[in-house]
Amino acid sequence: MTASGRITVERLDGAGAAQAECAFTLVFAEAFAEPPYRKTSEEVDANFRRFRSQVRKATFRGALARTTGGEPVGIAYGYPLSPSTGWWDRFTTPVSQELRREDGRRTFGLMELAVRAPWRRQHVALRLHQAVLADTTAERVLLNARPDVEAAQAAYQSWGYRKVGEAHPWDGADLHDVMMLDLRREGG
Repeated sequence: MTASGRITVERLDGAGAAQAECAFTLVFAEAFAEPPYRKTSEEVDANFRRFRSQVRKATFRGALARTTGGEPVGIAYGYPLSPSTGWWDRFTTPVSQELRREDGRRTFGLMELAVRAPWRRQHVALRLHQAVLADTTAERVLLNARPDVEAAQAAYQSWGYRKVGEAHPWDGADLHDVMMLDLRREGG
């Protein structure tokens, strides 16, 4: 496996991402098998049960990076948060009503962003991030990031994200930093 060659990034709607589920799964399973994540096959399966529900959302947006030979190298996906999202309820310290206010369009939740090891440090993650957010009308983007993954933290901060709190995003999850990118300030 080499990291040489041109990488293409394709934007996908839910139906397109559903058709590419095997590629999304391959990238996710490989990227998150590494420390500190150490995702098990059961955890990968659980993630993709959620994925199959998420891709049915009309507002779902995905991006898939591949080599010119078609090998999957990176993924990103998410969707705008609904007014009834539980995202804000997972914070360790409550946040203001203004920060947590959702209307189904205000905040894009970036659920996953991952690049396989041989293709890291080649701006693939940035290209995936840009593709999945292209043409969004959201005011901001929200994501959860482990504080002990320095490369991801550095990338998000360089893209303009700031930490707005800490959360356990799901039952049994390690503590994550909740990071926000204000798209109005960044120019969209």
